[in-house]
Amino acid sequence: MNPAELPPLRSTLDLERVLEFEFVRATENAALQSFHWLGRGQKELADAAACAAIYGVFDLLDIRGEVVIGEGIKDNAPGIFIGEHLGTWRPGAPRFDIALDPIDGTTNIAKGTPNSISVIAAAQKPEGAPCAMRSIPSFYCHKLAYGPAVKRALQGAGDRPLLDMPLHEVIRFVADCLGKNIRDVVVVTMDRPRHHGIIEEVRSCGAALRMITDGDIAAAVAPSLPDGGVDMYVGMGGSPEAVLAAAALKCLGGDMDARMWFHTPGHRAEVAAQCSEEEMTRVFRSGDLILGESALFCATGISDSPLVPGVKITGHRAETHSILMRARSGTIRHIRASHDLDRKIVPIREA
Repeated sequence: MNPAELPPLRSTLDLERVLEFEFVRATENAALQSFHWLGRGQKELADAAACAAIYGVFDLLDIRGEVVIGEGIKDNAPGIFIGEHLGTWRPGAPRFDIALDPIDGTTNIAKGTPNSISVIAAAQKPEGAPCAMRSIPSFYCHKLAYGPAVKRALQGAGDRPLLDMPLHEVIRFVADCLGKNIRDVVVVTMDRPRHHGIIEEVRSCGAALRMITDGDIAAAVAPSLPDGGVDMYVGMGGSPEAVLAAAALKCLGGDMDARMWFHTPGHRAEVAAQCSEEEMTRVFRSGDLILGESALFCATGISDSPLVPGVKITGHRAETHSILMRARSGTIRHIRASHDLDRKIVPIREA
């Protein structure tokens, strides 16, 4: 065939479509490797197993990936850290900013309780662009996540940040957006002493309250899922997890308010040395954290969560459940996979 008659090479957008399944392979393998530590009280070893599995997949993948949101920042746990390169980094390979948490809910996996997942988000970075994802320098953020119907209504009402409103007014607004009575609005927060005021205000206005122990990525995404069973998430949780959730919300059409929150005066002073007061009090939305049109999000359950079921092992087979989203197409895939443990080879990067 005449070379001029050959079809053109895949565009970068087509490459993103192909590569998204490799990201799922990474979270699947992380879930399978870390599941063996479920309930054993050793969250560091579970985290290390998940990290080794993710490294193993990316060591074979022709991308130039840079970790912009890493894991292990708060507690010096084993992790994949900001600035690390993932992929082969061959010339011409597509560039991605990557956010990940090999295990969101390490305490849960150590205790054998629900709500632990392995999660990766990525955004393709155009050549010459400074970044496709933005990190938040504080350890924690005050977050309020909501679904597409609330986002649309909020835009029509002037797009005022919900974090600037009293919580009981936010709950009433969400109820009106969804055509619900306040008593039927389901609010999720983490069971933490710092959330005492949130818990009391939700209860006092009559809304339904669901509390989780750890792992707020799934909780922040749930209000945007058609069958999530949750109407809003509110609480002070990790800033890296806010960026991961923002990628999913960009794919789903929901959104989130996120503002830096400081657990100690010392940490506030650290952040103030690198950020202006305006930046420290700014409300970030998903579009502020995930820049441009590209966003991929995938998660695989380790133990059962509102987002995906956990790993199930029967005999010599393991069943995993994953969710895969892509912002450009708006496609959401639920992937149920059965793995023959006698034949499956999980690539592992040795320490």
